[in-house]
Amino acid sequence: MKIAFVGKGGSGKTTLSSLFIRHLTAEGAPVVAVDADINQHLGAALGLDESEAAALPPMGEHLRLIKDHLRGSNPRIASADTMIKTTPPGEGSRLLRVQEDNPLYDACARPVALDGGAVRLMVTGPFTDADLGVACYHSKTGAVELCLNHLVDGPGEYVVVDMTAGSDSFASGMFTRFDMTFLVAEPTRKGVSVYRQYKEYARDFGVALRVVGNKVQGPDDLDFLRAEVGDDLLVTVGHSDWVRAMEKGRPPRFAALEESNRLALRTLREAADATYERRDWERYTRQMVHFHLKNAQSWGNERTGADLAAQVDPGFVLGESVTAGA
Repeated sequence: MKIAFVGKGGSGKTTLSSLFIRHLTAEGAPVVAVDADINQHLGAALGLDESEAAALPPMGEHLRLIKDHLRGSNPRIASADTMIKTTPPGEGSRLLRVQEDNPLYDACARPVALDGGAVRLMVTGPFTDADLGVACYHSKTGAVELCLNHLVDGPGEYVVVDMTAGSDSFASGMFTRFDMTFLVAEPTRKGVSVYRQYKEYARDFGVALRVVGNKVQGPDDLDFLRAEVGDDLLVTVGHSDWVRAMEKGRPPRFAALEESNRLALRTLREAADATYERRDWERYTRQMVHFHLKNAQSWGNERTGADLAAQVDPGFVLGESVTAGA
């Protein structure tokens, strides 16, 4: 299952995504975690110290390898130079699986030990001073979008992405790449403003969106969220001594997390798992092609010097039964 955590800056989305990753791993589920946020805090939230987090290999620095690997023997893609972030797979493309070893994971993923197991962690890389004025942050998340386009995951397998804050993910089609999007919202007007933006943008794309209320301190906070987001409110999370200890760098064993918060994490997993029965690979592939053609016309053809519409394989539908190319 492909799961995104979104929300405004400071909402607690990285903390909650890290707790969810720990919950899945503790229950023995295979997980690939991706930090696609501009601030790159997921590694630290999963227990890495500053030097370990800084040593994680940025996906953007391995973009050529990623493109070469995913292109495989697809005859519609002349070279990796003509691939952009929305390039869809076709006959001959290499597909990614959650539970496999491949050169892409070797270069871009690192195992992070957690209570009960380990998670594969991938990061886009930080937005540095060298990027200011010359680069768009979304160019760094392009590697993530390309990987999601080529990912085939099954039930009981999880890819959890900590997205960039606010509504920035709508600058590309990546917001449609998930089975479930959890929007973390505080009980304030600013806290629910991102929810309204997401709800509006996602309406026409069948995006499954549920709200996780964070920093909820009492009935007034709960009533406010219910009034603002209605039935989209899935669960709420309050103060956590476990999280406070984790933020100080001294987390106890994950089994010591408060019962109410463990129940909330279980609710998140149940909601994500429930989307499996509603999966529509044809719609997923159609949306992928839609955004690719849109990008090809607006900037991709000019930048690559190629007709990127020709990369679309009209007979190809991504799905669990599709086999990877050579």
